[in-house]
Amino acid sequence: MRLRLRLIALTALAAACGAGNGPPPAKEFDGKQALAYVVTQVAFGPRVPGRPGHAAMARWLDSMARARADSVTVQTWWHHTAAGDSIAMINVLAQFNTKATQRVLYLAHWDTRPRAENDPDPEQKATPIPGADDGGSGVAVLLGVADALKKLPPDVGVDLLFVDGEDYGEFVPKRVDVLIGASYYATHPIVPGRPLFAVLWDMVGHANLKLPVEQNSQIAAPDIVDRVWGAAAALGYGHIFTRTSYGAVTDDHIPLIDVGIRVIDVIDLSYPYWHTTQDTPDKESAQSLAAVGNTAVAVIRRALR
Repeated sequence: MRLRLRLIALTALAAACGAGNGPPPAKEFDGKQALAYVVTQVAFGPRVPGRPGHAAMARWLDSMARARADSVTVQTWWHHTAAGDSIAMINVLAQFNTKATQRVLYLAHWDTRPRAENDPDPEQKATPIPGADDGGSGVAVLLGVADALKKLPPDVGVDLLFVDGEDYGEFVPKRVDVLIGASYYATHPIVPGRPLFAVLWDMVGHANLKLPVEQNSQIAAPDIVDRVWGAAAALGYGHIFTRTSYGAVTDDHIPLIDVGIRVIDVIDLSYPYWHTTQDTPDKESAQSLAAVGNTAVAVIRRALR
């Protein structure tokens, strides 16, 4: 993903969705288990398309989804890069309550960046990142949500989409070979119709987590921003989900916005180890993962309100 450096002042947001209406949501998400999911992913090695770690991760992700969801669909295709290469891409869609016509879409990217261009060591800049937070944390949140939905099935339909190829190429001066899986799904959707709303979870597991409101999200779906930040406030996570803002981020929500899906991006790009070789599991926090995961589950439980 890419952050546009121009920061903006946050306009006044509506009152938190659901705040003050009844008891706070239950906390169903296991942050310690989610952290273990991060450790497992990093142990595969770089999850860069074409590398052994990518293939191993794909097999593990498929098996984890099938053990939890009501239905799993795997999208496979060849992406032809600007350099003339062909790389195998894999999206995994895990579905709950498949008969429901009203559905919520959550997504996260499972690949990792093939170069650590922000590393302070010049000799490491061409090294693939471990991707504990950038890749690992979003996947861990979705898997933890799947654990919760397996224990207590949702009233609404839920689609958990693990997308490939988000971080493969370059974001500037123009997007080349990035957001590959999300772009493919936007034009080749598995689920007919549009979801009630969608949320992208990216870089959400590190210590000292702060989640301001991303500009494209506020423009595309301000009511969904209020829904998510309101659920977080009701759970006592208002110190993490802050009512501040930074600029627009180019991330996997953009291709979905482009096809008319109401989607927001929950992301913290203040992470100091972004696109470095130091993006390792020791930087991750079970408490941060629990805050995000409990919020994600609570939003699903309240989706039909």
